[in-house]
Amino acid sequence: MRTVQSVKNSLKFKAVPKAGILSIKIGVKKYSVPVEARMLSTGEYVFLSFPASSELYKIENKELSALDAKADASDAHASLTPKRRRGRRRRESVEMPAELAAALKALPAGFKLGYSLDGAPKLVKTRTRRSSKKKA
Repeated sequence: MRTVQSVKNSLKFKAVPKAGILSIKIGVKKYSVPVEARMLSTGEYVFLSFPASSELYKIENKELSALDAKADASDAHASLTPKRRRGRRRRESVEMPAELAAALKALPAGFKLGYSLDGAPKLVKTRTRRSSKKKA
């Protein structure tokens, strides 16, 4: 019986390294990540091996280039660090015209404003949702 780890160690150097196998999409542009991967596959199994590493890339001229180890990465750090949100975001209040507010208050209870296929406004009965929890 062979363990998973022993099989992985055995297959690592039998697999042929391939470049350009990994790509990412940022916005509408697709970038090929310059990482070498080793891969073997059959109809039943797939073996993937990536070198254990992390890399910081910069997008320049529609290409990804790895930052040099001695380069200043403070801009990258500031750009990639997620911002801390404190509290709830408050939305700006929108003022509703008095005529519209009066018209909405005039709608009968249990109804809302809808539109027919030709675009004419009509009253539509609101859907009443019941709790999915069954009472004992």
